[in-house]
Amino acid sequence: MASTKTRMAFLLTMVALLGLSLGAVHRVGDSSGWTIMGDSTDYANWASARTFHVGDSLLFEYNNEFHDVVEVSHDDFQSCTATSAIATYASGFDTITLERPGHYYFLCGVPGHCQIGQRVDILVQPAASSNIAPTASPTASAHASSPAANPPASDSSSVPGGPAQSGARSLISFSSNLSLALSVVAIYVFGVAF
Repeated sequence: MASTKTRMAFLLTMVALLGLSLGAVHRVGDSSGWTIMGDSTDYANWASARTFHVGDSLLFEYNNEFHDVVEVSHDDFQSCTATSAIATYASGFDTITLERPGHYYFLCGVPGHCQIGQRVDILVQPAASSNIAPTASPTASAHASSPAANPPASDSSSVPGGPAQSGARSLISFSSNLSLALSVVAIYVFGVAF
Protein backbone atom coordinates (compact mmCIF):
# COMPACT_ATOMS: atom_id res chain seq x y z
CA MET A 1 0.00 0.00 0.00
CA ALA A 2 2.83 2.40 0.82
CA SER A 3 4.31 1.70 -2.61
CA THR A 4 1.02 2.60 -4.30
CA LYS A 5 0.73 5.81 -2.29
CA THR A 6 4.30 6.77 -3.09
CA ARG A 7 3.77 6.02 -6.78
CA MET A 8 0.53 8.03 -6.79
CA ALA A 9 2.16 10.99 -5.04
CA PHE A 10 5.02 10.94 -7.54
CA LEU A 11 2.69 10.74 -10.54
CA LEU A 12 0.43 13.50 -9.22
CA THR A 13 3.45 15.72 -8.60
CA MET A 14 4.71 15.08 -12.14
CA VAL A 15 1.29 15.79 -13.65
CA ALA A 16 0.98 18.99 -11.62
CA LEU A 17 4.43 20.16 -12.65
CA LEU A 18 3.98 19.21 -16.28
CA GLY A 19 0.34 20.29 -16.37
CA LEU A 20 1.33 23.89 -16.91
CA SER A 21 2.80 22.97 -20.28
CA LEU A 22 0.35 20.46 -21.70
CA GLY A 23 0.43 22.25 -25.06
CA ALA A 24 2.72 21.61 -28.00
CA VAL A 25 6.16 23.18 -28.25
CA HIS A 26 6.86 24.78 -31.65
CA ARG A 27 10.51 25.38 -32.46
CA VAL A 28 10.43 28.60 -34.48
CA GLY A 29 12.16 28.01 -37.81
CA ASP A 30 12.45 24.27 -37.13
CA SER A 31 16.07 23.12 -37.54
CA SER A 32 17.22 26.54 -38.80
CA GLY A 33 16.02 28.28 -35.65
CA TRP A 34 15.59 32.06 -35.37
CA THR A 35 18.09 33.53 -37.84
CA ILE A 36 18.63 35.31 -41.14
CA MET A 37 21.97 33.67 -41.80
CA GLY A 38 22.65 30.61 -43.93
CA ASP A 39 19.60 28.53 -44.77
CA SER A 40 17.12 30.84 -43.07
CA THR A 41 13.41 30.15 -42.87
CA ASP A 42 10.51 32.03 -44.42
CA TYR A 43 8.75 32.61 -41.10
CA ALA A 44 5.42 33.56 -42.69
CA ASN A 45 5.32 30.17 -44.45
CA TRP A 46 6.55 28.42 -41.33
CA ALA A 47 3.75 29.91 -39.20
CA SER A 48 1.02 29.37 -41.80
CA ALA A 49 1.86 25.65 -41.98
CA ARG A 50 1.05 25.18 -38.28
CA THR A 51 -1.88 25.52 -35.95
CA PHE A 52 -1.14 27.19 -32.62
CA HIS A 53 -3.40 26.83 -29.58
CA VAL A 54 -3.63 28.52 -26.20
CA GLY A 55 -1.22 26.62 -23.95
CA ASP A 56 1.29 25.87 -26.72
CA SER A 57 4.79 27.30 -26.48
CA LEU A 58 7.18 28.85 -28.96
CA LEU A 59 10.85 27.97 -28.64
CA PHE A 60 13.17 30.57 -30.13
CA GLU A 61 16.73 29.26 -30.51
CA TYR A 62 19.35 31.67 -31.83
CA ASN A 63 22.82 33.11 -31.33
CA ASN A 64 22.19 35.92 -28.83
CA GLU A 65 25.32 37.76 -29.99
CA PHE A 66 23.55 38.49 -33.29
CA HIS A 67 19.79 38.27 -32.59
CA ASP A 68 17.05 38.74 -30.03
CA VAL A 69 13.29 38.24 -29.91
CA VAL A 70 10.98 41.21 -29.44
CA GLU A 71 7.22 40.89 -29.01
CA VAL A 72 5.54 43.94 -30.55
CA SER A 73 2.14 45.36 -31.50
CA HIS A 74 0.61 44.89 -34.94
CA ASP A 75 1.64 48.39 -36.06
CA ASP A 76 5.21 47.91 -34.86
CA PHE A 77 5.32 44.53 -36.60
CA GLN A 78 4.17 46.12 -39.87
CA SER A 79 6.80 48.87 -39.61
CA CYS A 80 9.57 46.66 -38.12
CA THR A 81 9.82 48.91 -35.06
CA ALA A 82 11.18 47.36 -31.86
CA THR A 83 11.33 50.49 -29.70
CA SER A 84 7.91 50.03 -28.01
CA ALA A 85 8.35 46.34 -27.18
CA ILE A 86 5.71 44.40 -25.29
CA ALA A 87 8.52 42.04 -24.21
CA THR A 88 12.15 41.44 -25.16
CA TYR A 89 14.01 38.13 -24.92
CA ALA A 90 17.75 37.72 -25.36
CA SER A 91 18.87 34.41 -23.84
CA GLY A 92 19.28 32.58 -27.15
CA PHE A 93 16.94 29.84 -25.92
CA ASP A 94 13.60 31.50 -25.13
CA THR A 95 10.33 29.68 -24.47
CA ILE A 96 7.19 31.79 -24.73
CA THR A 97 3.84 30.33 -23.71
CA LEU A 98 0.85 31.38 -25.82
CA GLU A 99 -1.65 32.40 -23.16
CA ARG A 100 -4.54 33.86 -25.16
CA PRO A 101 -6.15 33.44 -28.57
CA GLY A 102 -5.33 35.99 -31.25
CA HIS A 103 -2.18 37.30 -32.89
CA TYR A 104 1.28 37.45 -31.35
CA TYR A 105 3.88 39.43 -33.29
CA PHE A 106 7.62 38.79 -32.92
CA LEU A 107 10.63 40.27 -34.67
CA CYS A 108 14.37 40.51 -34.27
CA GLY A 109 15.24 43.91 -32.80
CA VAL A 110 18.68 44.07 -34.41
CA PRO A 111 18.55 46.86 -37.02
CA GLY A 112 17.80 45.54 -40.50
CA HIS A 113 16.94 41.97 -39.50
CA CYS A 114 13.16 42.42 -39.45
CA GLN A 115 13.22 44.19 -42.81
CA ILE A 116 14.85 41.17 -44.46
CA GLY A 117 12.41 38.67 -42.96
CA GLN A 118 13.26 37.88 -39.35
CA ARG A 119 9.74 38.35 -38.04
CA VAL A 120 6.76 36.09 -37.46
CA ASP A 121 3.02 36.57 -36.92
CA ILE A 122 1.58 33.75 -34.80
CA LEU A 123 -2.20 33.30 -34.87
CA VAL A 124 -3.32 31.42 -31.77
CA GLN A 125 -6.55 29.43 -31.62
CA PRO A 126 -8.39 28.61 -28.38
CA ALA A 127 -7.02 25.60 -26.50
CA ALA A 128 -7.52 22.36 -28.42
CA SER A 129 -9.70 20.84 -25.68
CA SER A 130 -11.76 23.98 -25.23
CA ASN A 131 -15.29 24.23 -26.64
CA ILE A 132 -15.28 28.01 -26.36
CA ALA A 133 -15.51 30.05 -29.57
CA PRO A 134 -12.43 32.06 -30.70
CA THR A 135 -12.22 35.80 -30.20
CA ALA A 136 -10.24 38.55 -31.85
CA SER A 137 -6.94 39.61 -30.36
CA PRO A 138 -7.22 42.90 -28.47
CA THR A 139 -3.85 43.96 -29.94
CA ALA A 140 -4.89 43.15 -33.51
CA SER A 141 -8.22 44.96 -33.15
CA ALA A 142 -6.74 48.03 -31.53
CA HIS A 143 -4.01 48.39 -34.14
CA ALA A 144 -5.92 47.60 -37.32
CA SER A 145 -4.14 48.98 -40.37
CA SER A 146 -6.67 48.01 -42.99
CA PRO A 147 -10.46 47.79 -42.69
CA ALA A 148 -10.51 44.91 -45.18
CA ALA A 149 -8.01 42.87 -43.16
CA ASN A 150 -9.67 43.58 -39.80
CA PRO A 151 -13.42 44.23 -39.79
CA PRO A 152 -14.61 46.99 -37.46
CA ALA A 153 -14.99 45.93 -33.86
CA SER A 154 -18.47 45.94 -32.40
CA ASP A 155 -19.41 47.24 -28.97
CA SER A 156 -17.20 45.29 -26.56
CA SER A 157 -19.97 45.17 -23.95
CA SER A 158 -22.03 42.93 -26.25
CA VAL A 159 -19.17 40.71 -27.42
CA PRO A 160 -17.73 38.20 -24.97
CA GLY A 161 -14.03 37.45 -25.01
CA GLY A 162 -12.10 40.45 -23.79
CA PRO A 163 -8.68 40.02 -22.21
CA ALA A 164 -10.08 38.91 -18.84
CA GLN A 165 -12.20 36.25 -20.49
CA SER A 166 -9.25 35.09 -22.59
CA GLY A 167 -7.36 34.44 -19.35
CA ALA A 168 -10.38 32.60 -18.02
CA ARG A 169 -10.44 30.45 -21.15
CA SER A 170 -6.81 29.50 -20.58
CA LEU A 171 -7.61 28.58 -16.98
CA ILE A 172 -10.66 26.55 -18.03
CA SER A 173 -8.64 24.73 -20.67
CA PHE A 174 -5.80 24.10 -18.21
CA SER A 175 -8.26 22.81 -15.59
CA SER A 176 -9.88 20.49 -18.13
CA ASN A 177 -6.53 19.12 -19.26
CA LEU A 178 -5.31 18.71 -15.69
CA SER A 179 -8.53 16.93 -14.67
CA LEU A 180 -8.17 14.55 -17.59
CA ALA A 181 -4.52 13.88 -16.75
CA LEU A 182 -5.33 13.26 -13.07
CA SER A 183 -8.14 10.88 -14.05
CA VAL A 184 -5.77 8.90 -16.26
CA VAL A 185 -3.22 8.72 -13.45
CA ALA A 186 -5.88 7.56 -10.96
CA ILE A 187 -7.07 4.87 -13.37
CA TYR A 188 -3.48 3.74 -13.90
CA VAL A 189 -2.58 3.66 -10.20
CA PHE A 190 -5.83 2.46 -8.67
CA GLY A 191 -7.46 0.73 -11.63
CA VAL A 192 -10.71 2.63 -11.11
CA ALA A 193 -12.68 5.02 -13.29
CA PHE A 194 -14.60 8.00 -11.99
